[in-house]
Amino acid sequence: MKGAVATREEARQNGSNLATTRDVPFYSLQKELNKLFEDFGRGFGFFPQTVFEPITEFHAKVEVKENEKEILVTAEVPGVELKDIDISLRSDALAIQGEKKQEKEEKEKGYYRMERSYGAFYRLIPLPCSVERDHVKATLKDGVLKISLPKAKEVLQTEKKISVNQG
Repeated sequence: MKGAVATREEARQNGSNLATTRDVPFYSLQKELNKLFEDFGRGFGFFPQTVFEPITEFHAKVEVKENEKEILVTAEVPGVELKDIDISLRSDALAIQGEKKQEKEEKEKGYYRMERSYGAFYRLIPLPCSVERDHVKATLKDGVLKISLPKAKEVLQTEKKISVNQG
């Protein structure tokens, strides 16, 4: 066998039916495309590679929990200020919307850097039951929005445990 990669004929003579690198269709094309994408942005002289950062959208991650007395909604909204959050209660859903606006400016000798981060979100959370609209509470602390929705008295009174019989 010549070198580390066997030819197709050598592999057949040795009783091996493993595909060699050269047997894979379009291998060299894929290799060239990978190299092209790796080199993109380098070598043009415009920006160093560290300038290219992934672009992400802003989404508020929401968790909904229900117990016998209330529905608890927790939303992660880092960088969103209280004045930029709007919460509204509909007949069968809770709507949370907000907007993130951040600007960071650095001035040092020899350079100036300004970063801006914007993003809006809107979440509509269906409610499984009626809630006491006048007793809903919301707090924002350290980028976490917590909303407590107490269940309506009618809901609490209409719930009945049902026993299950074996047989």
